[in-house]
Amino acid sequence: MGQAFSRFAERVSAWTGRPAVFVLASLVVVVWGLSGPLFHYSDTWQLVINTGTTIITFLMVFVIQNSQNRDTMAIHSKLNELLRSIAEANNQLVGVEHKSDKEIEAIRDSIEQECQSEEG
Repeated sequence: MGQAFSRFAERVSAWTGRPAVFVLASLVVVVWGLSGPLFHYSDTWQLVINTGTTIITFLMVFVIQNSQNRDTMAIHSKLNELLRSIAEANNQLVGVEHKSDKEIEAIRDSIEQECQSEEG
């Protein structure tokens, strides 16, 4: 099920990221806005756009998060391979994303201090 959702999320993300889909969504909003006088700007008229956008936003959060998680894992894998393959690289940084926030901040501060001492 996880792999099927990942494929689905990847396709939805690719599709919804296209300019044509943005134009389509914009047209839906314009048509809805122009239809206001026809429906006398009723509560039901407002509820249609509110409900539709809320449902779409709720579902898209999960699709976007899945895509972002996959991209992040891929980037970390590529960076880890670069760190592993370069002799001068600090191999202790491989897998740093699994450390606590405090540990990552300490590593970042240490690297920044090293860079500053190398400059001076």
